[in-house]
Amino acid sequence: MRMTDALTIWLALKAAVPKSPPGKRFDIDISDVQSMDGGVMSLLVNLRSELAEKHIQSEIIGGTEKLTELIRLYGGDAEPVKRHKERKAEGFVAHIGRATSEILTEFRHVIAFFGAFVSAAVGVVRHPRTGNLRDIMPLVEKAGADAVPIVLLINFLVGFVMGFQSARQLQSYGANIFVADIVGLAMTRELAPLMTAIIVCGRSGAAFAAELGTMKVSEEIDALASLGLGPLRYLVFPRVLALLIVVPLLTLAGDFVGVLGGLVVGHTSLDIGVTAYLNETRNAVKLWDIGSGLIKSFAYAGAIALIACQQGFATTGGAEGVGQRTTSTVVSSLFAVVLLDALLTILFRVAGV
Repeated sequence: MRMTDALTIWLALKAAVPKSPPGKRFDIDISDVQSMDGGVMSLLVNLRSELAEKHIQSEIIGGTEKLTELIRLYGGDAEPVKRHKERKAEGFVAHIGRATSEILTEFRHVIAFFGAFVSAAVGVVRHPRTGNLRDIMPLVEKAGADAVPIVLLINFLVGFVMGFQSARQLQSYGANIFVADIVGLAMTRELAPLMTAIIVCGRSGAAFAAELGTMKVSEEIDALASLGLGPLRYLVFPRVLALLIVVPLLTLAGDFVGVLGGLVVGHTSLDIGVTAYLNETRNAVKLWDIGSGLIKSFAYAGAIALIACQQGFATTGGAEGVGQRTTSTVVSSLFAVVLLDALLTILFRVAGV
């Protein structure tokens, strides 16, 4: 029997099935069959599943040794598989519960990953050679030096826009010079660290997640573990350290160009001299203002690096899984950055600094 005969065979079997009431047997005897291809065998296996749903016992009996092997290959001698019933639409409460459960599970994995990273970092401190330190400088170049142009441009435009937004209101009160205070404090305390972190999140964080995710699905990370090289020490530690180095430096550069953006507005729109603007900025911006921004940038860098690496290590399912984890990295990192920003701002406020 070949696939070309499948329609005739199927119609004959379907015509015979209704004659068998529930509780009876309907065995399919292939003793006289000399040859059969996989297409026909799959139809017979499917028929057994349909009969099982009607509570009719059925077996494929007879057949040569070759056909017996084919039956075994297609699962014709196994228990019939029940058909999946049509899924009902998930209710609103069930959807919320499932989403909450997934979030809590993911959070537990993040905490576990963080604990494993701390343990690995302690191991690197004790045995520096296990940390793959030679990868740090190339990563610093990729995550830091290559990001300088976009970081400078974005922060300059932010300072420029901040100056323009406040210029009209200040001008109406004759307080033009205070544009330097607004831009300087906003950039150093808040905007430069935040904008730099957002750029690093979308650029380096996504790259780390995609790179490690690809290594995960291609089993390169498992190969490292089998060679005795701790994946966290070898892959995660250099990336975290690289971001901890470059993000504060990029933030300092963002502070500087942000002030320059405000200076352009002050000089061209408010008739403020360059010297007067810089002197007012120096009087308004204290060392702690810059330091608080750097503290935030350290926190942002650690969060972005750890989330990106954790998402990369959690990747499954090939290329689609890599894409999903990369998207999740950007969303989770942005949420973490905003949350840390709020927490640190409140903490500095409570501390009175």
